[in-house]
Amino acid sequence: MLAEKKILLGVCGSIAAYKVAFLTRLLVKAGAQVRILMTSEATRFISPLTLSTLSGNPVLSQVSTEEGWNNHVELGLWADAYLIAPCTANTLAKMAQGFCDNMVTAAYLSARCTTFVAPAMDMDMWSHPATQRNLSLLENDQVKVVPVGDGDLASGLSGPGRMAEPEQLVDILEQFFNAGPDLKNYRVLVTAGPTYEDLDPVRYIGNRSSGKMGITIAQALVSAGAEVDLVMGPSSVNVKEHPSLNVLNVKSAEEMAEQCLRLWPRSNAAILAAAVADYTPQQVSSEKIKKKDDELMVRLTRTRDIAATLGERKTKTQVLIGFALETEKEEQSAREKLERKNFDMIVLNSLNDQGAGFAHDTNKVSFLYPARPMERFPLKAKTEVAADIVERVSELLNAQK
Repeated sequence: MLAEKKILLGVCGSIAAYKVAFLTRLLVKAGAQVRILMTSEATRFISPLTLSTLSGNPVLSQVSTEEGWNNHVELGLWADAYLIAPCTANTLAKMAQGFCDNMVTAAYLSARCTTFVAPAMDMDMWSHPATQRNLSLLENDQVKVVPVGDGDLASGLSGPGRMAEPEQLVDILEQFFNAGPDLKNYRVLVTAGPTYEDLDPVRYIGNRSSGKMGITIAQALVSAGAEVDLVMGPSSVNVKEHPSLNVLNVKSAEEMAEQCLRLWPRSNAAILAAAVADYTPQQVSSEKIKKKDDELMVRLTRTRDIAATLGERKTKTQVLIGFALETEKEEQSAREKLERKNFDMIVLNSLNDQGAGFAHDTNKVSFLYPARPMERFPLKAKTEVAADIVERVSELLNAQK
């Protein structure tokens, strides 16, 4: 469904603009957040006040006004989907050539989400080779073109060129979001669980990670069609076997680092969900350490930083996602880690949030990015959190094409 989905709606100067009022109402009724942009020509067909009232948000039609600059970049980054309806032949041509002279086209060039166009024009304009050429260019740019209807047109003629009805457009958006990401032909590296750093044959230094989050992410990736390498530290959580899931069991941070560095060159993305030890004992006793004195001094040395090493070796077509579990100055610490380790996204959760962190079946996270607003999520089942992460992985990979 469209609950909580952020829909950016672009409206162009066509008689079909009158349908946008009903379209907006349907989107809001379906639970979507709707922001609307209009070309100056569109405002002659339907009032911005009407659409502002129906959407509950200001309608923008100018890149700049006396009050200041309207941020099309922010709106392009905000949206989960951008629908331009009606989309005129003029706007199709501008989009195909990268022209940017109004809010609708400016937001298109800034949008990182999927863009849909619902063309509306007379039959001769629709069938003209120039229009069809522009449509082909846009489809090559991964724009989703909504089929036009066939029927009575404003010119008095009858034929193809009618904008799809509002109900059809809502159905198309619902199908798009319900379909989930498609990660076929992608290979993703996932780390999960804790690492154990041996003190002697009996004892080790470890942490409370169960591996649930990383394992759930790996399974969600497989469901989306990806080939997954799961590098997993000691965990009692059962991993469902699947032909597309390659599980590599490791124990120490160094063993995990070796596997990750070996697998990274063949991976399109990596999601580093494991709780890797930052320190390991300098010396490991070959025999069980006997109780002798009141104190036992153990010297520790830094482990290899897997995330930073992968970040240094990341290519322009690879996506790297990390995790940050914090107890204080959460956002600041996560942002520093995001930049320092060259992540494309970092998943932040706090031990201060009840139901989040180690061993739970739920988690409460926020997504931070280098150049887009932070996303905050309520407490969710880890399966839902995994679905959100996989959706963002898909978006980031598509943006790298």
